[in-house]
Amino acid sequence: QYFGRFCSLMAAYTRKTAKLRDKADLLVKQLLDYANTESPELRTTVKNFAEELARVQDYRQAEVERLEVKVVEPLKVYGMLIKQTRADIKKFNNARKNEMKQLQQLEKIRLKSPSNRHVIVSLPARGFISSFLCTLAQVVIRKAIPDLHPKPVENYFS
Repeated sequence: QYFGRFCSLMAAYTRKTAKLRDKADLLVKQLLDYANTESPELRTTVKNFAEELARVQDYRQAEVERLEVKVVEPLKVYGMLIKQTRADIKKFNNARKNEMKQLQQLEKIRLKSPSNRHVIVSLPARGFISSFLCTLAQVVIRKAIPDLHPKPVENYFS
């Protein structure tokens, strides 16, 4: 919940900074057009101002690029990793519930009709498959957990 909001706000901040940069670029262009229609003294002053404003926008462009590369992209990757891990956990829980259900069913049939060998022999195979799927899901989750630990903040801003 909070991570999603943080990602959205960070992306919105980056977009707004980029829009501000675009508007300032338009302002610089308008200033240069205006400077070409004025007297030499005013032309020089307005052109100097437009050039300074363009330099500021170059820094803003660098800021936008840094934000996209160092903050937004790693957050996207981390968000996808979290979604994948949640899906794996859900699969694990379903496999575990299925395994428990199979084991309960096997025990129930064993108690109910111990003479029905055909059913009793086929149920452990189904239970084995459920157990295997559960174990497989556990392995996947154990491998994914170390990736979920966020990197230190210094790694993002270096």
